[in-house]
Amino acid sequence: MTPEPPQNAVRAALDAYIDPYLGETLGSAQAVRGVRADGAGYRAQIVLGYPVGGYRDELAAGLAAALAAAGIQAPLAIELESAIGTHAVQRGLKPLGEIKNIVAVASGKGGVGKSTVAVNLALAWAGQGARVGILDADIYGPSQPLMLGLAAQRPASADGKHLTPLVAHGVSAMSIGFLVDAEQPMVWRGPMVTQALTQLLGETQWGALDYLVVDMPPGTGDIQLTLAQRVPVAGAVIVTTPQDIALADARKGLKMFEKVAVPVLGVVENMSVHICPQCGHTEHIFGAGGGARMAAQYGVKLLGELPLDARIREEADGGRPTVIAAPDSPRARCYLEMARRTAAALAVRARDRSSVFPKIVIEET
Repeated sequence: MTPEPPQNAVRAALDAYIDPYLGETLGSAQAVRGVRADGAGYRAQIVLGYPVGGYRDELAAGLAAALAAAGIQAPLAIELESAIGTHAVQRGLKPLGEIKNIVAVASGKGGVGKSTVAVNLALAWAGQGARVGILDADIYGPSQPLMLGLAAQRPASADGKHLTPLVAHGVSAMSIGFLVDAEQPMVWRGPMVTQALTQLLGETQWGALDYLVVDMPPGTGDIQLTLAQRVPVAGAVIVTTPQDIALADARKGLKMFEKVAVPVLGVVENMSVHICPQCGHTEHIFGAGGGARMAAQYGVKLLGELPLDARIREEADGGRPTVIAAPDSPRARCYLEMARRTAAALAVRARDRSSVFPKIVIEET
């Protein structure tokens, strides 16, 4: 009887490894594309459906431990790459042009740090190797121009019809704040706001993007509902703080996306804990565990628990958000982990198949 090739045992051990971000085995994700002998050890090709920049060492350590647990004592080298797909959106809508995935970042109320989460999410994805844009959909209070250090700039238009997004830290950005004076109040009714946002989305030359992060207006009114119905969204992220009053409104935001069949990727608990920079004392100023309880209640993932830190506010106000200003800091690591969990939550969702089916046109002859 011919003995089984040793790389088959290696492949089986790798297939059984549960990726901590996907929450499923590499075999289920069809991530192991090949295993071959490499000198005294093995080399594996791993392809994941989310940005993998900065993940190689962590994954390599996990896979090495999996091989050791399977009794395989041989060095393993990995070739790690990402293949970010286009995921399904609401029924009746199709993904937008060259934008693979639109991800909405929303909250049921203002003041929970949604815009700070959105900009750090976009910048983290870009830093991990994805092509990313951000649309500031908060017409009444645009924050992204300030946070991205673009407040004094204006977008150009090559053809007089489409806007060229501004770029900061590798992320393409568009906001009504680029087009009006910073002190000008937007005294617009809902239909005007909705039209402005659809124009900013559809008339911007975004180019090819893996993710477009939409920083949604706070609340769950007509504007938010109309956007959720018209914009092809692959997934939504709900931002809350731990206290009950914020969670009550966050639940409304989550239920709004459920009503329009937009999948909620998970919950981000912002301002989760404060660590005193002088003595290291830890305090849950706004309560503890609210985001985890909400995620468990609705069967979604807790994507991250982000710290309450004055430096995060200072960095965003200075136009260099945390993942850019202090990428190796513990506070930035929280954002980077949150971004990877969010992308992985989207990666396991259904792919868009609309391009597979032919377009049927009936004409009278």
